[in-house]
Amino acid sequence: MKYLSLASRCWRSLLFLAAICFLVMSATAQPPRPNEMPSVVQVPAEAKASQQFDANAATEAYLAQIPAEKTARSNAYFEGGYWLILWDFVYGVIVALLLLNLRWSARMRDLAERVTRFKPVHTFVYWTEYVVLTYVLGFPLTVYEGYLREHQYGLATQTFGPWMGDQVKETAVNLVLGGILFMVLVGIVRRLRKTWWIWGSAVTIAFFIITALIFPVFITPLFNKVTRLNDPKIVEPILSMARANGIPAKDVFEIDASRQSTRMSANVSGFANTMRITLNDNLLRRGSPEEIQAVMGHEMGHYVLNHIYKSIIFLSIVIVLAFVYIFRSVDWALHRWGEKWRIRGLGDTAVLPLVVLLISILFFVLTPILNTYTRTEEHEADMYGLNTSRQPDGFAQAAIHLGEYRKMSPGPIEEWIFFDHPSGRNRIYDAMRWKSENLKLFTPSQ
Repeated sequence: MKYLSLASRCWRSLLFLAAICFLVMSATAQPPRPNEMPSVVQVPAEAKASQQFDANAATEAYLAQIPAEKTARSNAYFEGGYWLILWDFVYGVIVALLLLNLRWSARMRDLAERVTRFKPVHTFVYWTEYVVLTYVLGFPLTVYEGYLREHQYGLATQTFGPWMGDQVKETAVNLVLGGILFMVLVGIVRRLRKTWWIWGSAVTIAFFIITALIFPVFITPLFNKVTRLNDPKIVEPILSMARANGIPAKDVFEIDASRQSTRMSANVSGFANTMRITLNDNLLRRGSPEEIQAVMGHEMGHYVLNHIYKSIIFLSIVIVLAFVYIFRSVDWALHRWGEKWRIRGLGDTAVLPLVVLLISILFFVLTPILNTYTRTEEHEADMYGLNTSRQPDGFAQAAIHLGEYRKMSPGPIEEWIFFDHPSGRNRIYDAMRWKSENLKLFTPSQ
């Protein structure tokens, strides 16, 4: 009867999911017009090189080119994201507590154990149940956050069918990769009762490094088409910058991000032999040559400044601290509530919602610290990109385009807590201050 009850709840959840899908498809038959910032090509008079050049005045002149309604719209979008951080956390906590207190997690474990006597298979079956059930329970928030809201603010280009297809692929990747990691970690906990947190940290760090290696080659193509960019007007200046800075890049790659979003972006993905410098087709379509060079200079900064390797070190420290935190807190929680939840111990797969709950609390608290680390690296890459590309006005144009979904002028505390990149205002000011210190590069010789 318990298994029939659980199956009945799952079927009701799936029917609810189907109803949500139908309503969403009906509500978004006509996608809204993209919320695009102006493509700034002409440099404002205050930002042109002269003996009277002032970085503050130039910054304000660039910001003045953004229509007030666009600023209000991007501010509303970004500030809404603050609340989503909270609601995602609260929603995750509620789901974890439901799985524990209603003993769904224990029933999922029991169901997995009926499949076979082979314990690794128990673990993978439980993981599959967990991923599917939590996805169904979180589906309404996922639809709002990832689909409806993106369309509301004109940042999405997909209709519901293709978007849902990407969700299915993302869930499948999570099932496979997450399932492998979960099986290994559970095996370690069961065999190494006292030192599992040390070995678990090492395995998790290695897993993330391997994932970073394979992601650009094997995972990204599942969602987007990645091709070599062949336009010499775009490629040659970028490769010239790469050679001048000792970067062994032979190609520049383009990704068809416009099939999902209007966002303009570029990135450095992978590392070692899988490192790729990629820009998306939205940037190619709307960015000026100066803007593209500035953005690529920024991405090269990540490579030259070894940000990928530094991030691995930082992430490793966070992972070790997280495992120590779990090591000290899970036993306490199980001693107090384990019998109520029908969890046999730390090596029981049914403990996963508790671990997820504890990790969610930790990373929610660490949000400002994690954002500050990333924002610091992004600022370093900004400065490197300015010195490499020597395109401060192109850099200002890029900051304005990013303002389509990022607040341009936050307060200092607001930026410290919520921004994983420098604000648009600060990035434009940095570019104009760099220009003021290098006026001779932009002033015709007499």
